[in-house]
Amino acid sequence: MAKKLVIKVTAGADAPERCSQAFTVAAVAVASGVEVSLWLTGESSWFALPGRAAEFELPHAAPLPDLLESVLAGGRITLCTQCAARREITEKDVVEGVRIAGAQVFVQESLADDTQALVY
Repeated sequence: MAKKLVIKVTAGADAPERCSQAFTVAAVAVASGVEVSLWLTGESSWFALPGRAAEFELPHAAPLPDLLESVLAGGRITLCTQCAARREITEKDVVEGVRIAGAQVFVQESLADDTQALVY
């Protein structure tokens, strides 16, 4: 079993089930003791902003703010540099604990030993 999990979520409110699945898997992995790095890209980029996760709704799914908080508490959340720039999001705008980094860091994390990468 991989000791590290890198998850890239590209979906947001535009594909709520896929988005929720990514956050749920990340939160469950953190709770299971797996080292997790969750990457927010595309439409999920908006969830790096305070209050945006609370606007997300999906019946029969765990609340996105709770999942986000769980991942932040035990893992790492990264907002894609280009995605942030396209949305005019800066480091001063994001939820505390969220970093902004680019493809080079994603590739480095994904190719590390004992790492599994998933894309939603």
